[in-house]
Amino acid sequence: MTIFAEASRAQGLARLHHFIPSVGAAYAAERNYDHGPEQRHNVSMLSPYIRHHLITQREVCAAVLQQHSLQEAEKFIQEIFWRSYWKGWLEMRPVVWTRYQHSLAEHLDRLEKNGGMARDYRAAVEGRTGIEGFDSWSQELIETGYLHNHARMWFASIWIFTLGLPWELGADFFYRHLLDGDPASNTLSWRWVAGLHTKGKTYAASRDNIAKYTGGRFSPSRGLARVTPAIEEAVLEAPQPIAPMPDRFSGEAALLLTEEDYGVDTLAIDWSRIKAIGVVDLTAQRTERGVSEAVQRFSGAAALDTIGRLARLAPHAVITPKPLTSIESDATLQWLRSSNANTVLVPETCVGPTATHLAPVVSALQQEGIVVTELRRSWDSATWPHAGKGFFALKEKIPEILRQEGLI
Repeated sequence: MTIFAEASRAQGLARLHHFIPSVGAAYAAERNYDHGPEQRHNVSMLSPYIRHHLITQREVCAAVLQQHSLQEAEKFIQEIFWRSYWKGWLEMRPVVWTRYQHSLAEHLDRLEKNGGMARDYRAAVEGRTGIEGFDSWSQELIETGYLHNHARMWFASIWIFTLGLPWELGADFFYRHLLDGDPASNTLSWRWVAGLHTKGKTYAASRDNIAKYTGGRFSPSRGLARVTPAIEEAVLEAPQPIAPMPDRFSGEAALLLTEEDYGVDTLAIDWSRIKAIGVVDLTAQRTERGVSEAVQRFSGAAALDTIGRLARLAPHAVITPKPLTSIESDATLQWLRSSNANTVLVPETCVGPTATHLAPVVSALQQEGIVVTELRRSWDSATWPHAGKGFFALKEKIPEILRQEGLI
């Protein structure tokens, strides 16, 4: 089943403008209902496009606030800010990603050795648990690359508390199949359900809640967990401050784009000074188990769409004719030498696998005397510092941030 016909900026903008009339009271009243994959009129389904910055959060808020007041669109605007909140929170606590990676590796090793655990895991990811709703969501995720946010919460709760499977394996399953799979949003949402994000507070899936918000499509009769004890972990260190980024660069430069940010139409750079552009898509390396064909196809199409837009934005720059699916120091150095650029601009890669893959390349470039400058969007600079605690602290700052961005 295909519900995302095209991974392009044009398609993302079309979805946005189609949904804007529904952003007010209708969205606030209907957003929590999961009517099924063929009836998604109550949610925007913009997340896969925002994930790669084909359209940006700032663009979405700007378009919405041109037709609605902040009060009318409050719930929708808040949902847009959740993604910024998760990003900023993880940027301040990179150890959480490191811990997740280590725990995931340990649990994957256990799957190889524990037959019972492996059997339960396969039943869950193949939709064969016998739990009404859960099995359908598992199959829907694999077939479409998408799940309604409420279904994601129910699924994670059942995975952790009813099936007793490690949350890290569930987060990895989502990450490999979600078109909008994001290191921060995905990992921290699973931690929130497990009671790790908000200490001791878990999310419990219930039969009545599922029945109500699926319009009676599902009402799992098999007993869901009544007790959902929070998972424990070692105490986290205090969050580290968000490091500042330079506002500008001088001279000519090369631009290196990754699947973390294909938003070339909204990057604040002087294209006349860009000599060469490399477009990299490392999505296939998102996890050691790879990603689904649908995820790889969507990200690959987004990369190709970006190359097409670059040809119009920077007609005098040398642009990679197709997306690079790996990145190595030697190949990157050779590319830069051929372009005679001694500065490389990279839209900021946040905590996650892409940043991990890019780190040794950046180090090698710097050792060669090449300046590597990351570009941070003003939206992130405005939101991330308020993401150190719970979402409420950022929520209170939304009007101020929107004014700072010139949107209200």
